[in-house]
Amino acid sequence: MSGAKIVVIGAGVAGLTTALLLAKKRHHVTVVAKHMPGDYDIEYTSPWAGANYFPFSFPHEPARKWERETFPELWRLATQVPEAGIHVQDGNIYVAEGIPVTGFMKELVAEDAWFKNVVPGFRVLQKHELPKGMVSGTTFKSVCINTAVYLPYLLGQCLKHYVVFKRGVVKHVADAAEMHASEEKADLVVNCSGLMACKLGGVEDKKVVPARGQVVVVRNEAPGMFTTSAVPEGDDEMMYIMMRAAGGGTILGGCYQKGNWSPEIDHNLANRIMKRCVEICPELAGGKGVEGLDIIRHGVGLRPWREGGARIESEIINGLRVVHNYGAAGWGYQASYGMSQDTVGLVENALKLRAKL
Repeated sequence: MSGAKIVVIGAGVAGLTTALLLAKKRHHVTVVAKHMPGDYDIEYTSPWAGANYFPFSFPHEPARKWERETFPELWRLATQVPEAGIHVQDGNIYVAEGIPVTGFMKELVAEDAWFKNVVPGFRVLQKHELPKGMVSGTTFKSVCINTAVYLPYLLGQCLKHYVVFKRGVVKHVADAAEMHASEEKADLVVNCSGLMACKLGGVEDKKVVPARGQVVVVRNEAPGMFTTSAVPEGDDEMMYIMMRAAGGGTILGGCYQKGNWSPEIDHNLANRIMKRCVEICPELAGGKGVEGLDIIRHGVGLRPWREGGARIESEIINGLRVVHNYGAAGWGYQASYGMSQDTVGLVENALKLRAKL
């Protein structure tokens, strides 16, 4: 069935990508969101992301499939669509000496990584290519996304396909059905509310908690993207460097603090982030250390982490068919097309069943 009236809740990367794919199927899509591209708010995760393609999904999660399906589209945009604000960079991943590798980093740092045939140029680094304190590493061609360009690009593509955007605060998921631009009740609602899925009426998913991230954005140019398997300060801190396309600055990170809702900048953490980054990549600051960094701003974002992984699922709420797409934590961009394609598949199946009734 085509031409259904659909409301998508949320205008982050999940909501925009899903809305675009639904509109390409000739559905009549209205996106309702409290925050839109161009906004910066602690509740609105997508603008704060790095964002890049460093696959780290666990073997048992469908995220591996979503990441595999997403890379070709991100590569196409990077190499053929310059206005999308994505460019190709070398991704360099290092294993730190003497620090156990835990969690999702195990997949990312594997020398026989599952994604080695997904990305171009995957190889194991030689000893002389490793920074001090690193015992092994890999490199491959990856992409980095300037979210300040890419989110408006997605919005523009949606407008080109007649998606309507409306500012609005949805308190209960079923209320969204009354917010379609046609002023008629929507046939179906797609929930891309991200972190706010933990508070959205009718959903209130208690498996969703923030995974707080903090970054420093600098004007310095990086010669590639870099991350390490671990840092001495513990599992809730990280080291990553990525230079955004189109003059978007270089992102220095970071942390992964589950359950932390604080929007405040931790300046001690910021100093640790900068120190770690210039130690791994001295040329970033021209060999001058932290003093050689030219800071644009500090930022805090709350990733929508969900216990058990992201939720791509269909259900009936108050008699309304709802399809969920949320909970991607820190890999929303690099899984965005795969997740949205599966979401669209659930929407199409639901509409076919509805048409038979």
